[in-house]
Amino acid sequence: MASLSTCPPLTRQSVVEARETIRHHIHETPVVSSEYLNRLASTDRHDAAKNEVESSEAEFMQRAKPVMRLWFKCENMQKVGAFKARGAFHAVERLKQEPDWLENGGLRNHAQAVALAAQQNSMPAHVVMPETSSAVKIKSVETYGAQLTLCPRFDRELVAAQVIERTGARLIPPYDHPDVILGQGTCGLELQHQTERLDAIISPSSGGGLLSGTALSCEGTGIRVYGAEPEFEGADDGRRGFLSGKRITHVESSTIADGLIGKLGQYPWDIIYERRLVDMMYAVSEEEILQAMKLIYERLKLVVEPAAAVSLAVALYNEEFRQMVEKTAGEAGWDIGIILSGGNIGTERMAELFSKLK
Repeated sequence: MASLSTCPPLTRQSVVEARETIRHHIHETPVVSSEYLNRLASTDRHDAAKNEVESSEAEFMQRAKPVMRLWFKCENMQKVGAFKARGAFHAVERLKQEPDWLENGGLRNHAQAVALAAQQNSMPAHVVMPETSSAVKIKSVETYGAQLTLCPRFDRELVAAQVIERTGARLIPPYDHPDVILGQGTCGLELQHQTERLDAIISPSSGGGLLSGTALSCEGTGIRVYGAEPEFEGADDGRRGFLSGKRITHVESSTIADGLIGKLGQYPWDIIYERRLVDMMYAVSEEEILQAMKLIYERLKLVVEPAAAVSLAVALYNEEFRQMVEKTAGEAGWDIGIILSGGNIGTERMAELFSKLK
């Protein structure tokens, strides 16, 4: 990783500069919309919820009816099938500015992205991934020629340290570094340029690189930014930390949104909470994530992994968020960007998940 002493400041202007640095290496992914999903998001949940997520009659009568126009940023169509290519390419481009950048290569576990960036720069890469990673992601890393080390699910940091000691590789963190955050922020910047008007963006959050980068891209624009997480087994560490005012540093969960299992990093935390560039964090259930994923497949004709569906799940099912929009936006409603963070899921796994729906 490039030295912290040479990192650009964490500002919107630095995101603009990062976009210029990586624009030849990444796709400008499309933005799509759906009249059906807009109607569903703006429908009285007394009717809509009966068709998707079961609730009591009393709960039906209390449901909000905000007006939302949703704009989906398709990072499932990004190189390596996820937004992470942005941060990885920016980190590698910044690393290349140091004199010994090619000697030992880079290492970390935004696996496919680092592997691709290293391959395109003729740079060796060592990747550490959990043994529970999807077969699609593992095969992709191997295809890009990285040296792959599989490890127990929650031992990535320990195993990465061992690989670094053995090989002398530079660590490229998946989220907790300014260069990575600025690269991820280019997703939010593009979304702003691709839509005529945005009132808010909802971004998935795990370690917080995408969410904090998105927040930086919106700084000073008036666009509100919200984080989305799974709630299962405490995977909503970002939300819980945001509400308590203290960053949570340990997370273990078996949520279906496995791409969002990770503690919020210190740099993202400073942007999200200390600088108050994120307005609020919201969490959704496993079934709500699956329902949103199914709607994305059926209505947008897009394949996304569960982690990518949490933002839509918040817009459709989180009553705290929906009531806030109804109260704040009024009859005019909001235009809301929904970041579909990735699409790395195999057909067998997708069929297995959909079979769990009621």
